Amino acid sequence: MYQPSKTRYDTMPYKRCGRSGLKLPLISLGLWHNFGGVDTLANGRAMLRRAFDLGITHFDLANNYGPPPGSAEEMFGHIFRHDFAPYRDELIISTKAGYDMWPGPYGEWGSRKYLIASLDQSLKRMGLEYVDIFYSHRFDPDTPLEETMGALDYAVRSGRALYVGISSYNSEQTRRAAHILRQLGTPCLIHQPSYSMFNRWVEADGLLDTLADEGIGCIVFSSLAQGLLTDKYLHGIPDDSRVRRSGVFLNESHITLEKVGKVRRLNEIALARGQTMAQLAVAWVLRQPAVTSALLGTSRPSQIEDIVGVLNHLSFMPDELQQIETILQA
Repeated sequence: MYQPSKTRYDTMPYKRCGRSGLKLPLISLGLWHNFGGVDTLANGRAMLRRAFDLGITHFDLANNYGPPPGSAEEMFGHIFRHDFAPYRDELIISTKAGYDMWPGPYGEWGSRKYLIASLDQSLKRMGLEYVDIFYSHRFDPDTPLEETMGALDYAVRSGRALYVGISSYNSEQTRRAAHILRQLGTPCLIHQPSYSMFNRWVEADGLLDTLADEGIGCIVFSSLAQGLLTDKYLHGIPDDSRVRRSGVFLNESHITLEKVGKVRRLNEIALARGQTMAQLAVAWVLRQPAVTSALLGTSRPSQIEDIVGVLNHLSFMPDELQQIETILQA
């Protein structure tokens, strides 16, 4: 039987999510990659155990995570039953719906029909009575936002979810969604956008300011730019890298000489701070007051340990931020 570390809450900071009563760990674990049907159960179990032992209480999924779609929730459900069921009330478990899941006109996007059916399927795959957070995974331009947000409200009122959130909505869409949910009596808890040194759309769009104004938490994903903002590609493309395995979200065309050159210079700043490149990239997104948590994907337990090491040095001196900005703008 798995026995979690008795010191799991000693070092991980927990930050209030927007203006809610919920706190999230500064580092959360995403199951987007490496938990699918093509992956190893033992490795997935080892990562989840190590994460919880280090104070990571938030595990983030979606209906389409795999591959194949749905298999990450199935693997998580298996591990949950055997390892984490006694600790359910210590965990924040989230899932999402919005991308293609089954044939026909009701298998994706943001209709009430799809969202509730998908959530029911997710709960069955994971063996849960409810999820802590249920997200609209993407904005649906063809469905009235009132319908999509009404489905999220229903998920809470029916006991299927405790909180709701949105993912990858822009600033204007977020304000509209937040207003509708507030009127329904189920406030928007959290937004999940992509954000990294190489992907700063949330700054240009004004999304971070919107989330602060609306009192909505923010959990950012792809802070390591799919591994590009680590030291992994400084000396070529390793054979065991994600690029070699799939190349779907990060391929060789993304690993340009210009970007690698920037990462080399950023890595020098990281080393001067006593950090790894990955830790620097995570600290950089967490510097934003509006960011509640950084959602990280890993392929082995040692990577979780490395990322959690960022907690030893989260602050930046003004000259460090200026050096980073100079590199990024070059």
